Amino acid sequence: MASLRRQVPLRLCAVLILVLPVLFTTASSLTPESLRASAQAPRMKSIVSFRVSEEGDGTRVFITGDVSLNDYTAYRDGESYYLTIPHASASFIQSNWTGRGFTDVLVSSRDTDLVFSFRLRESAAARVEQRLNKIEVVFTLPLPMSRPRIVESPATSPLPLNSARASAVTYVPRTASPPKLQDFLEQRAPKNLAVIKDFRQRTPGDGVPASLQTTAYLSYDDKQLYVVFVCKDDPQKVRARLSKREDISDDDLVGITLDTFHDRRRAYNFSVNPLGIQLDSIYTEGQGDDYSFDTLWYSEGQLTEDGFIVRMSIPFKSLRFSSSDAQSWGIALSRSIPRLSETSYWPYVTDRVGGFVQQLGTLEGLRDISPGRNVQVTPYGLVASSRVLDDTQAGAPAYSRDNEIRGGVDAKVILKDALTLDMTVNPDFSQVESDEPQVLVNQRFEVFFPEKRPFFIENAGFFQTPETLFFSRRVVNPQLGARLTGKLGRWTFGGLVMDDRARGRLLAEDDPFFKRRALVGVARVQREFGEQSSVGVLVTGYDFASSSNQVFSLDTRLKLNQNWTFTGQAARSRYLGLAGERLSGSLLYSDLTREGRNFNYSAYYVDRSPGFRSELGFIPRVDIREAGQYASYRWRPNKYHIISFGPSAFGSANWDRRGRLQEWSANAEFQIELTGLTTLQVGHSDYFTLFLDRGYRTSGTSLFFYTQWLDWLSLSASYNTGTDVNYFPAQGLEPFRAVSSGGSLGLTLRPSTRMRLDQTYIYSRLGRSTDPMVLASFGPASIFNNHILRSKLNYQFTRELSLRAILDYNAVLANSFLVSLDRDKSLTADLLLTYLLNPGTAVYVGYTDGYSNIALAPYTSGLPVRQRLPVTSTGRQFFVKLSYLLRY
Repeated sequence: MASLRRQVPLRLCAVLILVLPVLFTTASSLTPESLRASAQAPRMKSIVSFRVSEEGDGTRVFITGDVSLNDYTAYRDGESYYLTIPHASASFIQSNWTGRGFTDVLVSSRDTDLVFSFRLRESAAARVEQRLNKIEVVFTLPLPMSRPRIVESPATSPLPLNSARASAVTYVPRTASPPKLQDFLEQRAPKNLAVIKDFRQRTPGDGVPASLQTTAYLSYDDKQLYVVFVCKDDPQKVRARLSKREDISDDDLVGITLDTFHDRRRAYNFSVNPLGIQLDSIYTEGQGDDYSFDTLWYSEGQLTEDGFIVRMSIPFKSLRFSSSDAQSWGIALSRSIPRLSETSYWPYVTDRVGGFVQQLGTLEGLRDISPGRNVQVTPYGLVASSRVLDDTQAGAPAYSRDNEIRGGVDAKVILKDALTLDMTVNPDFSQVESDEPQVLVNQRFEVFFPEKRPFFIENAGFFQTPETLFFSRRVVNPQLGARLTGKLGRWTFGGLVMDDRARGRLLAEDDPFFKRRALVGVARVQREFGEQSSVGVLVTGYDFASSSNQVFSLDTRLKLNQNWTFTGQAARSRYLGLAGERLSGSLLYSDLTREGRNFNYSAYYVDRSPGFRSELGFIPRVDIREAGQYASYRWRPNKYHIISFGPSAFGSANWDRRGRLQEWSANAEFQIELTGLTTLQVGHSDYFTLFLDRGYRTSGTSLFFYTQWLDWLSLSASYNTGTDVNYFPAQGLEPFRAVSSGGSLGLTLRPSTRMRLDQTYIYSRLGRSTDPMVLASFGPASIFNNHILRSKLNYQFTRELSLRAILDYNAVLANSFLVSLDRDKSLTADLLLTYLLNPGTAVYVGYTDGYSNIALAPYTSGLPVRQRLPVTSTGRQFFVKLSYLLRY
């Protein structure tokens, strides 16, 4: 029975993945579309009433029929707005109506359809509201606006969000011929396009008109959505580099955000620099941007005499949305000008309220679109040859050689437009991009490294909870896997089942569990309600041989008002070890956050019991009860190149379950933000920590500077000094406090539009001890110095072809009398030639060569002999990897 209970979560995950698509397919077969298809030809509708009413900011036209009018179409074409009601007639309607939003109405018949054509007044906007047998066409005129003043005090009342959202509606027309970049370069833009011009700043101003003119044109056909940006600027000042895909965050950018389910919670973002280089992501309220999202779309761009023009085409196959005939999406259009530190949007988006997706406008007019049959298959092949130094065996180190040929396939099937089923056989988990350097010396707890492997990064947000209970890097070496993610109405869900061969292969060959596989299962269901509120359940299971771990979690996000959000989570775990040990524990998390343009605040509480275990999560510490608060205030004068300035403070305290104080911290900072993406920050911190039943007081002062003032140079620098604890003293010594210092220097040079050089240096030092007994015995000797140096060069030959070279140096210069560390030095060279046609179709040719200061000599007392320079080869690899995206 115990074995059966351990397998329940994994079986639940498998059932979710296998049964949900069947249930959804069966249910969706009874849609109104299928019923209409089986019905007889529709009868003619009769328009029984047509009325015009003047409103405060425009006009409302009321059209009433004798039956439901939900099959209308509406769109704008130039200065006219068209409403078509199929299979309808109205012989009595006059054509001489006028209103504040339009000048006249023309009513005509096309075959069996009734067409209303409204001639719009200058700057008027139109939208449709439909309820049963009534249609309201709402025409609005912009209110007189003076140049908004930057918000200088919290007493300034925010713009009513519902009002702003209601007026931000645009209708996209269907086009028979997609717009071409050349048409706009020759200043002969097609007329059947939706046109948007009123871009307003989010930063540095709040609602201030954009400093440079931006015009966006939208249209669509059966397969794609088209967006063209025409941006005015001095081409000599525009920041546009020929970079690899997604490496454009420092450039001028234009973009479109699409909330395709219009649930104001999750949205796609597609951004392009002036040369057409792409960046895509998914933004989720409460989680932020997920830049690991990659999909297939098209873009091109060109600099002009007075700015630049960009064209984007987004296939509906690359999006997920409902299967309704008429679509209503959330939309925002954006432009970023880094030299001015300016980001502007249509519609108006403000930091005075918390959240981004809820402020999007509405995109109407999309009808009869679908991702269609969408099956993607991505086979890959890898050929690699490597030589590695094995220094784990007794005696002298020895080299081992390995030649590997590996292949696999990832498959994706889109079910009913909104569900995604991913399957994999021997998945491509070769990590092409290396991890960014981090300090690993003298760290008490595990250091987090983000996921970079292709299969796990897509749709990772579906499994994210406030506490990280699913950390995909825990699955090391799978062979088979399946994942189902999607959205049905207000329900979102995800399920994953996968094996992992890594743990069994690490055991000795005589171990009874050698080469046994672990089974991994994750299931997530979330229900949305209200305005950006939700409640969700997460279940994870990990089984290996006779051991198992299950975690059950309930979490919620409550949008209290425009500024305040509450997030909470409760979890329970069960653990059975290989030796039969049993543990169980609980986890609680809560957070109350205020987001605003001037004042921001957050208070949190975390409670993890000693027996809580999450084999698949990233929970570096248990047995804690921690509470903390953060507050910041920013003044925004918007003059003398100062965008904002102000203080921030953070404080926390942590106790264990026995009530003993483990740590407390207090931190205060002051920050100044200048134009040119320039930031200066100074701070001071005080800490207390209890380590091995002994308390230590430490402190530190820090400085930070960052700037992109020059288009060819980005610079970041930090420095900190104070005291810290030597957590890993040499044998015979207790942990002790010592003087500490550290810093970092980051430099990005762009000598040409095709070349980028990144230089990173990280320095960490634990100097002389402040403990009198240690000082008396060893004097003012340094404990360790850690130097991390990375040089990274990228050259872009074309949009698809690039060459990247990385040289990493890491030196730990340790005093073995004071710290339990080796005097270790390593040097690694990494070359990668990439041909990336699109996400999924790529060729990589790579070479890696590593060196260390290990001596090729017999070990002394079981320890390797260290020499002065890292000249001993520890591993080298040459590989060729190919993948190809097949899309049906």
